[in-house]
This record gives sequence, C-alpha cells and structure tokens, in this order.
Amino acid sequence: MKRFTTLLLLLLSVSACAQKPSQIYQDANRSIEERVADLLSKMTVEEKVMQMRIFHANKGVEIDEEGNLTMSDDVKERLKIGIAGIKNPGEHNTPVAAAKGNNALQKYIIEQNRFGIPALFVTESYNGVDAEGCTKFGRPITSAASFNPELTHRQWLVVGNEARLRGMHMCHSPEADVVRDPRFGRMSEAFGEDTYLVKENVVAAITGVQGNYDGLGNGTHIGAVAKHFAGYGQVLGGTNFAAIEISERTLIDEIFPPFEAAVKEARTLGIMASHGDLNGVASHANPWLLTDVLRDQWGFKGYTVSDANDIGRLFYFMGVAESADAAALLGLTAGMDVDLYADDAYALLPKLAREQPEIIELIDRSAGRVLRTKMILGLFENPYVDVRETERRVRMPTSLALAHEADEESIILLKNDNNTLPIDEASVETIALLGPALREKTRTHFQNIMPYKNYIVEQGFKLTDEQKSVPRVNTETAAGVDRLVELAREADVNILFLGGDEHTSKEAFFNGALGDRASIDPVGPQNELLRRVKALGKPTIVVFTHRRTLSITGFAEHADAILDGWDLSEFGDEAMAKMIFGEANPSGKSPVTIPRTIGQLPFHYSGKRINNKKGYLFMENGPLYPFGHGLSYTSFAYTNAKVSAPTLTVPGMITASVKVTNTGSMAGKEVVQLYLTDEIGSVTRPAKELKAFRKILLQPGESKTVSFKITPEMLAFTRLDMTKGLETGDYTVLLGTSSAKGETLKFRLIAD
Repeated sequence: MKRFTTLLLLLLSVSACAQKPSQIYQDANRSIEERVADLLSKMTVEEKVMQMRIFHANKGVEIDEEGNLTMSDDVKERLKIGIAGIKNPGEHNTPVAAAKGNNALQKYIIEQNRFGIPALFVTESYNGVDAEGCTKFGRPITSAASFNPELTHRQWLVVGNEARLRGMHMCHSPEADVVRDPRFGRMSEAFGEDTYLVKENVVAAITGVQGNYDGLGNGTHIGAVAKHFAGYGQVLGGTNFAAIEISERTLIDEIFPPFEAAVKEARTLGIMASHGDLNGVASHANPWLLTDVLRDQWGFKGYTVSDANDIGRLFYFMGVAESADAAALLGLTAGMDVDLYADDAYALLPKLAREQPEIIELIDRSAGRVLRTKMILGLFENPYVDVRETERRVRMPTSLALAHEADEESIILLKNDNNTLPIDEASVETIALLGPALREKTRTHFQNIMPYKNYIVEQGFKLTDEQKSVPRVNTETAAGVDRLVELAREADVNILFLGGDEHTSKEAFFNGALGDRASIDPVGPQNELLRRVKALGKPTIVVFTHRRTLSITGFAEHADAILDGWDLSEFGDEAMAKMIFGEANPSGKSPVTIPRTIGQLPFHYSGKRINNKKGYLFMENGPLYPFGHGLSYTSFAYTNAKVSAPTLTVPGMITASVKVTNTGSMAGKEVVQLYLTDEIGSVTRPAKELKAFRKILLQPGESKTVSFKITPEMLAFTRLDMTKGLETGDYTVLLGTSSAKGETLKFRLIAD
C-alpha cells in the first residue's frame, strides 16, 4: 500500500508539473515589462551581474570547419550562471559552420543557467558583416558618398539578415560619429563630416540592420548599437583615446543629432559610449550624457555598452576613479549597463553589492535592459538558427548585385580634364594597371568588363611592410617605381592605383597598435610615380582608394582624371572599370571637404563663416575639392531657382525649387543639394549647412524640377542663452551641385 501511495504521489507530481503554467518571463503573450520584472525577481545578484558582461570569443570559443564547438575551461567557467553576450563567435568560420557552432554554443548557455536565459552574440559591420563568407560591401564613408540613404538602407538590410543567419543578434555598428579630422585612423568607419548626411545614413543603416524593427522579433535581423557616444570623431590630434574638447553648443547642434535620430527615429537597441572624455568628464562616467540626455531627454529604452574595457580604464587610464571598485561604481551610477570584455570592472559588482546593497537597484535596472533586449529579439522563444536558411540565403545573387550597385553609385569623379574619361575603347589596345593600391583581382575585374584588350598589370611596390600592429613605411621602393615607369611606356593609357589601404589607416588599439597619422600626404613615392608616368605624354588616370581623406594636390596637378572610390566592395575594381570604359556614369559626391594640406585643419565646409576671412601665405585659399563635389560624364544645368514665398512664419513651411536639366549626351544621376545660411545670429553661425538632398536620374535633354520643404525646425540652433530655438531674420538658400556651386535665393523668417 505504501508503495502504491508513493507511486500515486509521484504520478500526481509529474502530472502537476506537466500542467503547471510556464513562468511569466517565459510567456511571450505577456508584456516585456512584466516578463523582465518576473525574471529579475527570481535572480541572484551574481546572475544579474552576468547579464551585464560580455567577453570575446577569443577566450576559447572554437568552431571547426564542420561547425563543431569546443570551449576552453575559462569559457565554461564564465558561462556557469549565464552571460549577457559573447563578441564575434564564429567570425573566422563559414556562415554555415558559424551557424552550427553558435547553435551549439547557445544550447550550452541556455542549459547551464537555471532560467534558460540565452546569450547575445555580437558582431560589427564596416564592410558588411565582419565575418568570413558574408557579402562585402563598401565602407560606411563609401556609402555616404552615394548620397543615397535608401541604398545604404538596403545594404544594411542584407547585413542584418546575413548576421542573423550566422547566429548573431547585435551589431556594434553603425558609427553615428561626425568625423572631420583625417588624421584619425577610423575615419572610414563613419559617414563623413556633415551632421545631416551622417544622420540620414545612420537612420538608414539602423533601420536596415534591424529589419525596420519588425525583423528583430521574427528572427530575420539583429539589433544595432550606435556608437561612440559622443564626440569620438573629435579626439584631439586625431589620435585614438585622446581627450575631446567640444563646446556645448557644437555638441548639441552638430554632434548629437545623429545619435538623437538613432534613438528617436531608428529605435536603436543599443548605444556604445566613447573612449574619450567630454570636456573633462569621462564619457563612461558621465551621468549628464548617459542618463540626462540619452534617457531623460531622448527617451532611450535600450542598453548602453562600454567600449572595450573602458569602465575599468576610468581607474587605470582616465584617472577619474581611485580604484577598480570606484570605477565600477562610477560607470554603474552614470548609466553604463554592459561592461565589454573587462574582468576588473563589473565583475566586482557582486562584492560591492554586499557592501552597498543600495546599488542592487541600479544592477536591476541595467540587467533588466539587457533582458528586455533579448526578449525584443525573441531569443527566449527562438534562440537557434535554421542552418538550411543560412546555406540558402547568405551571399544571395541579389546581395552581390547590390554590392555592385552601391559601388557604382559611390564612385566620385573628382577631375576629368579634356574629357579623358570615359576611354574610347577603339583608340586603345594596351592598358596598364599599375600602382601600390592595386588589388589581387584587379586584372580579372577589368577583363570582366573589357575582355579584348592587352593588360599590363604590376603593383610595383607596397606602401608599408604590412605589419598588423605598427606598420612601417616601405623605403625600398626605387626599383619598383622604375619598373612601373618602364611598363607605362608600353601602354596606350596608364591607370595608376594610388591612395591608401587597410595598413595606412586603421584603428589604434590600446596596447601597442597604431593607426592614426600625423600627416595626410599619400604614403611613399606615389606623387613621384604619377609625375614620371604623366611625363611620358600618355593619358594618365588615377584610381584613388583610401580610408582617410588625403592631401592629393599632387594627384590633382598631374592626373588627367581622378576617380575616387574610398573603400569599395569586393567588386570595387569592376565598378571602376565600368566607369573608365563608360559603361557606367559616376554620380558620387564627396562626403568630406578635401583640403590642400594638413595645415588647413580643422577644415570642414560648415565651419564658422568667420573662419574664411583669411587664408595662408604662399598657398591658394579654399579646399582642393569642396564637400559635395563630384563630376559626371554628362552636364547639368540649374535654372529657374525660386522659393514659394519670401517669408517663412512659425508655424509654417515654404518650398525651394530648382529646374535641373541634363544638357549632355549621356544619362546620369545628379545629387541636388540644399544648403542654408543664417545671415545674422546671436552667436556666430556656420558658413552654410546641408539640410536636404535628392538624387535624380536624367536622360539626355530631360529636365526635372526638384523641390525641398523648408520648415522652422530646420533653422533651430542653440542660441546665446543656450536654449535651442529660432531667431527671426534673413536666410540664404543654395541649391546646387556641391557646397560651393549653385543657385542662391533669399527668404526671411518672421514671427507669426
């Protein structure tokens, strides 16, 4: 009888367990707020803190070619009670192997912690997903050169999809930094020097990678982490980790808008803080920045994440905390939710919580934001990847075609004397492809476009020794230059591949690695090579690729034509070949002001008008090429510019319009740009500011009237009393083909 009773009790217990409703946090029909609160109420402090930490997969997460997972003892120890996330698992594997390995890794993590909390797997995106086997697009600044945010959006839709198919969930991209100092090695990771251009592309990128937000919960896309908040592109001297000095007015009017739009318009899931300080206050310990502005003013609900190890660095680098404990408390109090990589910062919080239990409320806040993100991404319900979809949908033909399309819209024709381009293919038989920026597949890409020509292909010399951490300039170049000049004698036309590469402009890491430069002149004897080849008397074309703005006065002086590609996709040279042979028409515009020399820095088109009063001795004044500059193989005439009314009231709206006509013989795309100048203000105002642009396609002889709305909101700025608002007065409109060329109009802002 006793045995029967025991069996009956056991069966009833099993039955009860089977019928027991799931925990609230597991119920996808409940609100996310309810689910997060329920889960937090059950977790220990140690478990919560682990939801505030991310480590790198290089600690010992290994995936082989078949997708089999092995983990070091260190990794297993870190995963005992869960983790916020892991950076770059499977980055060196094929997409299918990565998907299999990340599935296994996620399964292990879920099974290890008592609540089955999944982890966030995190990637980055500078040329598409930064991982093996994905579609490689051009860099963000290359996308900016297209002046086509819709195209940027479509590229990042692919990025978000391909990343999710690998098993990734968050992306420490895009950069919302406004970058104006070409000494800075990370320049190409951002979308240029102009606040409005950056803002439009950041919104396009975030909505793309997040699948218009709908792609998060249905498992097709990943969350974005906009970075680096804030002012990171303005590091002093252009050196990584340096101080940042920005006036509060400039910060509010020029640096904040892309981040504000990332939060309010694009609904970014994450924000990463800046390495630097901000006017003396370390960004990772800045409650005004991370809480007052980001959350209270803008309403950000996602999580903040440190840049690598920067919470701990509040102590041992920034010198604003007395100890590692104090650094952790500073970051937590300011509003930092997730500690990236460090074992000497938030790892200390459980101990500190025992000593100061009042911080548990802050721990709950931050851990809750991470859990909320995981629920938005649907990871509790669907933590794994369908590997069959991975195999089918990564590097689809449509994605590769998009890379080609983006390349073609991003290439900038800086110079084209005497209509050197496009080349008349009937007039040339032998074409030389020469120079240090030549790529491995350049010959193949040119042959794909123009197969029935003789190609002479030679790199000649490398720019550096290509050491990863601290590359050295190659000084053994004389023989290579001589060789290239001799080869150039044999050609009918010479195409020189010049500029820079991934070794001459890159991120400078904390320990040892350098990537910033004290000069923006081209590395090595590139100007000498160009002069000597040009002296041969043959058409000389420069294909200019680079990751930072360079002072190319030598290129501009000696080349017959210059095609600027920044850093294009894996198919970039094919797009260049199309341009050179006239199968495509350049339509890119410069996303930066191109100076004549480093001595002009800081030098962006929207600088204060008073900056232009004086030039320099012994040098022509102004930029080499202005912001927004870019030529075409056809010509465009701007006529009939007008505003719909001479005055703008508050509230109200007027339109500015201009007729654009293709007066050439080839179809082409033109970027019509609208700039506004506030003629009189209570504080000194920018010379002009880009406020709108539109890219249009015109057939030969075709005309289109392009109209832009001008609203009072476009005219707001931080006034003398530090309030943001309007001031009545006169404004000048420039409708044109660049920041320096177009039709001007006037209107007056008046009180209602």
